[in-house]
Amino acid sequence: MADLNYKKRAIQIGLIAIVLLVLALVLRNIAIGWAPPRDQYPVQGISVDESHGKIVWHVAGATGVDFAYLTATNGAEKRDTSFATNIKGAREAGVRYGALHEYSLCRLASDQATMFVTTVPRNENMLPPAVRLDYNEKCGERPGRALVLSELNTFLNQIESHTGKAAVIAVSPELEADYNLASGINRTFWLEDNFFPPDYATKPWVMWRASNIRRISGVDGPVNWNVVRP
Repeated sequence: MADLNYKKRAIQIGLIAIVLLVLALVLRNIAIGWAPPRDQYPVQGISVDESHGKIVWHVAGATGVDFAYLTATNGAEKRDTSFATNIKGAREAGVRYGALHEYSLCRLASDQATMFVTTVPRNENMLPPAVRLDYNEKCGERPGRALVLSELNTFLNQIESHTGKAAVIAVSPELEADYNLASGINRTFWLEDNFFPPDYATKPWVMWRASNIRRISGVDGPVNWNVVRP
């Protein structure tokens, strides 16, 4: 009898495990396919870099990608190897595109600006440049707020002179909590939070990275899915 009860319990546990696994897979599929409703956010797009490999842009465009931000440079020493290819692909697919720079707290703003302006072509049809600020393991420095704001303004002035457009500032919750850039930089902001509209800055966001796990046809791996405030 004890053996029979043990077997029944084992079967029950196994069935529960299967149900939980199926539920987890269903929830995962919902999460990776989710995007904010189009009736609330009509303009939606992606941000991508070389880690996404070769993007089939006409396929991505057909999935509802209205625009794309393409990583161009990182700090003062790294050019994204897919930037030029992604520009060509996005343009040919009719997807509006802009260049993104990953800002480093460890490098001089003037050096980073030089890297950006020598990589990103002047093109009046491009979207405003975007600058993303976040902590990363390669840069352990934490300069004071006044220095960060001063250097960032230097960088912005140089790249905006090159592109002819005011930049968009993308900032992580962690860095914004420490530096409060939204109160110190007079630019539009691009905030991030999966599934729920972010509210961690002192001014309203213009763009929202709504998911960093979405998967779409034409792109390998998860993409950053972004929406524009109407």
